[in-house]
Order: sequence, then C-alpha cells, then structure tokens
Amino acid sequence: MKKIGILIMVFGLFLVAQNVFAAGFNQFGYNDTARIFNGTGSSWCLGGGQAAGCMGAYSNDKLIMKWNEAWDLCNDNGYDDPAYCAGAWTSNEWNGKVKGGSGEVWHYKMIWVGSQGEDSPYWKEGGYSIWGNYEVLMDQGTSGGEHIWFAHAKPTGYGAH
Repeated sequence: MKKIGILIMVFGLFLVAQNVFAAGFNQFGYNDTARIFNGTGSSWCLGGGQAAGCMGAYSNDKLIMKWNEAWDLCNDNGYDDPAYCAGAWTSNEWNGKVKGGSGEVWHYKMIWVGSQGEDSPYWKEGGYSIWGNYEVLMDQGTSGGEHIWFAHAKPTGYGAH
C-alpha cells in the first residue's frame, strides 16, 4: 500500500510538472499564461502566421513583450470598452545588439486610452497615438550610437493613469 501511495504521489508530481511545462513558452516564444513573449522579431512573425522576415532589418533582433490581463481582455472584447480595456498596457523591448541584428535598441510602453485619443481621461501629455485606441507613453532607444526619445509621457508609469 505504501508503494502505491508513493507511486500516486510521484505520478501526481509528474502531472503537475507536465501542466507547468504545457503552460510555458510555445515554439515561437509566447507564454500566454505569464503574459510574456521572449523571442526574436522573426519568431514573432512566424507566431502570427507571417513570413519569418516580416520585420525586415529587425527580424533577428531579440524581442521581449509583456502585457497584463486587461490587454488580453481588450483584444478579446473589442478595443473601445473601458470595462475590459481600462488599465490595459504592454511593453516591447527590442535588442538589436545581437549577431545579424539591426544594431538598435528600443523600449516602448503603451496603454489603452480609448477612441477619444488625446481627449481621453487616460491620455498622458507627451505620448503619441497608435492603433487608434492606444497611446505610446515611452518610445526611446539607441540608433547609430545616439540615444533618442520619441515619446516620454509624464508620468510614464503604467499605474499612473
């Protein structure tokens, strides 16, 4: 009886381990459970059903994306309902300082603001509009050895809206 109990316990741990692995990263670099993507521009392209080179010079760059539950809910329920979208954010970090990469490094922070754009109560001064219902709070990086800021909303943090 003791051996059966140990076997059941070990098998149970095996099942737990399988579930953790199943919830991990897929072949393209997505971990939807953790809401993170860790891959390249090329693997992002392939994960979306596009050609591997769809990002052009940025296809070999490393890419880390993070997003919150509200981002998923907003994508699933249309892009203009504050009940789902308020508080939605994503972050994209590009590193082209890799073999065959673009040589550039960029970091973007984006939030949902709704279709009102700059008239939205969620809008932060210093950002710019993207994809109709979103604002880029921060867009900064290096290119050609120069540090460049294209957007720096104040405040830049996600919890500030």
